[in-house]
Amino acid sequence: MENESLTLTSEIEETAEESSVVVLSKPYTFEDNIYKELDLSGLSELTTEDMVAAEKYMSRNGNISVMPEMSIEYACFICSRATDLPVEFFRRLHPKDAIKIKNRVTGFFYGEG
Repeated sequence: MENESLTLTSEIEETAEESSVVVLSKPYTFEDNIYKELDLSGLSELTTEDMVAAEKYMSRNGNISVMPEMSIEYACFICSRATDLPVEFFRRLHPKDAIKIKNRVTGFFYGEG
């Protein structure tokens, strides 16, 4: 019974780790690097200060929202913080991938991932 519990725990950890990886719809070149997927596991290391910085970033750009965490611009900034990639990296993604990223960030904040 103990081995079954360990196996189940390992499977859950692997699934959680895999869920932090977003597979891009097609290879994406940015600054001479080719990306096929993005690891967003850094989301779990963010703090409220990162969220405040994201809101300030949006405000400076003229984007005021009642629910900023639902916007693509907010997700781009948050992912930049989580991955140490520049915001421009995320702003140049294919629209399908931008939506995947936004949904992953929103899901993370609302406990879905």
